[in-house]
Amino acid sequence: MAVHILNTYLIGIDIGTSGCKVALFDTEGTVVFQGTEPYQTHYPQPGYAEQNPDDWWRAVCVNFQTMFKQTGIQPSQIKGIGVDGQSGAAIAVDGQGRPLRNAIIWLDRRAVSQCEQLIQTIDQERLFAVSGNPMAPSYVTGKIRWLQQNETELYKRTTQFLQCNSYIVYKLTAEYSQDVSQGNGLHAFNIETKSWDYNLAEQMGIAPELLPPTYDCSDIVGGVTPLAASETGLAVGTPVVAGGLDAACATLGAGAIQVGEVQEQGGQAGGMSIVMDRPIKNEKLILSCHVVKDMWILQGGTVGGGSLNWLRREFAGESKDSTHFFQQVNEEAMRIRAGSEGLVFLPYMAGERSPIWDPEAKGVFIGLSYEKTRGHMARAIMEGSAFALQHNLRTAEESGARIHTLHSTGGAANSALWTQIKADVTEKTIKVSSSDSATTLGAAILAGVGTGIYRNYEDAVARTVRMNREQIPNSDNQQMYRMVYDIYLETYSRLKDLFPRMGW
Repeated sequence: MAVHILNTYLIGIDIGTSGCKVALFDTEGTVVFQGTEPYQTHYPQPGYAEQNPDDWWRAVCVNFQTMFKQTGIQPSQIKGIGVDGQSGAAIAVDGQGRPLRNAIIWLDRRAVSQCEQLIQTIDQERLFAVSGNPMAPSYVTGKIRWLQQNETELYKRTTQFLQCNSYIVYKLTAEYSQDVSQGNGLHAFNIETKSWDYNLAEQMGIAPELLPPTYDCSDIVGGVTPLAASETGLAVGTPVVAGGLDAACATLGAGAIQVGEVQEQGGQAGGMSIVMDRPIKNEKLILSCHVVKDMWILQGGTVGGGSLNWLRREFAGESKDSTHFFQQVNEEAMRIRAGSEGLVFLPYMAGERSPIWDPEAKGVFIGLSYEKTRGHMARAIMEGSAFALQHNLRTAEESGARIHTLHSTGGAANSALWTQIKADVTEKTIKVSSSDSATTLGAAILAGVGTGIYRNYEDAVARTVRMNREQIPNSDNQQMYRMVYDIYLETYSRLKDLFPRMGW
């Protein structure tokens, strides 16, 4: 057991899609403990995706128990807790804050018809003007309407609708909350004023009393209750802040807090978050409040980052060591010239999210020949995900968003080659922080700001976020990548009408 002698610690809790992460940081951003506890996603019918909120809470408690056992720190040394979570989860709770059913999570697509009904009933322009986001089943609004229409008795027993981080905040404090960064999940949340539009909620058939009170992300919602303390080992009264959206916390934890800074995440689900000081709306992207007060983020999401995992699964041969495989193909890809010597990859291995929003899109290699090797395929995959990122950035810039520096997080950031490709394709400098815990660090920073440990976000980032490296665009590759990017866009444009015919 490691015993730590510092006096002050902060905790970040991340309620992700595959599991719960809890990380303990000192006030300089050093990770003292990090634990992950998985839980199950249930798929009761095609298009349905649910999780049990009590599984989230059990995972939180297990992580805390392990943390105290391994670190030897005292509960009184923890000065604040921040919680982030996956977007778009709808949790119906009763008067005692107990979940009435499984949470309907962001992957769920059951509310397609309810979204169509809302669009027909309420002027779509007004919905978009208020919320800044199109009506889609991944958001919370359609899920609430689905519960209204399909589980009527349960809906009548609902006291509040929470999202995953606010549910954990409730379990810790017995206080209901709605942080502003997760407000974009409900189309009755005014993205400009950061408050509920109760008239619009009533028009959508959502009773205003079902919507929790709103909080800025660093606001203290309450202290840890005696019951929560007995289950977690935390000290009674430990401050808990409202927390926020996982992507927004990752943006903060990567050090992106100024206008024009972008958090770029490369992994199974890639994405980007552009920091803005005003809400810029684009129907092809996702708009939310930043966890940093009075700032917003314009987001894009892609699916192509997992394509290298697919390559490993199918072409690793006898090697089952993923780390060794990725090092090997990274070295092979380094020997291939920019543009992969005529091989182009569309990274739409599970459809694609923004900015094309095409669930029928397919992964495509174009330009294969006998001369192409596994290294060509690996580099083309890296370049394809960089083109997907560029597509989102260009879409945002066309709406007036300013972009100057990218902050890279996620597994892909560990590859200097992949990061350099993204710098060359986007023609932007990329900074990579030394922490692989950007999301939980962002949640912990919120707790530090809310409790006064940090004077402000600038102070927090200066003290906790350290850059590992900076990669500047290589001008020798830019002309090639501009040409290949045009081919990338044209390839999708020419093939998109074929994709729906390939579902046999």
